[in-house]
Amino acid sequence: MRHEPQTILNFLHNYFDLMQDLFFIQKKEGIIHKEELDIMCNKHGVGLQAKLKEYKVMRPVGTDFEMRDSYYKLFEFLLYEFRPLLPETIDKYKSAVSELFNKIRKGIHHDKDILLERVKNVSYQVREFLDLVEKNALRLLSETRDLKSNIERVDYRDKVHRASFWIEHYILPLNKILDVNQPDSIASKLLEISEYANRRRLDTHNELARIEFEKLYNQLIQTHNDLLRQSRILTTELLPLIERIRTESLLLTGWIEFLRNPYKVDPPQMLKANRGMPYAKDMLYKTREFFEQFQVQDAVVLEDTTVDFDRWIFDREVFKSKLESELPCEDFFAWCMDSLKKDFTEVDTEKFFAVANLLFDEDLMIEYHKKAERTEIETRTSTISVPKLKIIPNGIS
Repeated sequence: MRHEPQTILNFLHNYFDLMQDLFFIQKKEGIIHKEELDIMCNKHGVGLQAKLKEYKVMRPVGTDFEMRDSYYKLFEFLLYEFRPLLPETIDKYKSAVSELFNKIRKGIHHDKDILLERVKNVSYQVREFLDLVEKNALRLLSETRDLKSNIERVDYRDKVHRASFWIEHYILPLNKILDVNQPDSIASKLLEISEYANRRRLDTHNELARIEFEKLYNQLIQTHNDLLRQSRILTTELLPLIERIRTESLLLTGWIEFLRNPYKVDPPQMLKANRGMPYAKDMLYKTREFFEQFQVQDAVVLEDTTVDFDRWIFDREVFKSKLESELPCEDFFAWCMDSLKKDFTEVDTEKFFAVANLLFDEDLMIEYHKKAERTEIETRTSTISVPKLKIIPNGIS
């Protein structure tokens, strides 16, 4: 008989304390013995054992019972009681995702319904993988903080053992799984799949397949960002915290062992008597040397090094206005030279090129002579051969 979902939810709401008790029993012992189930049901109400079986909350395991996986995970989520999983348990998703990915590539042009199901299954596997990674990181972080504050009054030696165990068997292997630079990691495989999905969402003609590849690609982009965040938690927060626990605990453990038997080994000298002077032994000689350097003064010669230099500064606006007033200009470079000679008897090459720079103004247009005529420019130090260019206002033929 199939019951209405609302009926089952009302039952879970009304008997939440019972479900919570059963969850913690199974979490601790791995199973719920028949005697414990009888005690819990009698504690919370008569006839509840039959309801648990009727609503398929519990299932028999021999003479004992266990919560069905869907209900167990629900209360695990609600009570925030995630159990850290070994990284090899999480790494199994690489095999599942890789196998589906290979089948998608081989069957891309075959049955479209099978292709769509495989793409959806990859998406489902990725969601499960990310969920487990987040749960592991959160649980490890929570337990590490508890260990740091030592709520359970754990012995220092036990703290060292736990911290070393988590680093070796959980944190470092999990960080390797999340490292996209590791070619054998699942993060690297997901990056490869996202690149493939990106190509297929653009060149697949089947509309349904294109939509599924689009969904998978967007999901993998978000998954990549989430994995980076989890990896950052492991490397920048969790690993240093556990390393601190291990280091502090080792120091304290060693100190306690020493206090228990201080005569077992000869301790190093913690305080060594030394006699020091507030000034250096050769202070007299250094002082004398310092003052002697001022007794002999070298002759100082001052020379007037004033050099005349050309203070000419190129005024672009003046030359541009002058050029625009004389447009069209038949020979631009000759005009530059003539303009400078009005102020200078001899023209420097630098001044000539400064004025010639007006050639690149956007308001001017260049026309080349058909005969490719050239003009010789004589500056103070150079003779420059330049093409004969006609300059007209830009936009006017």
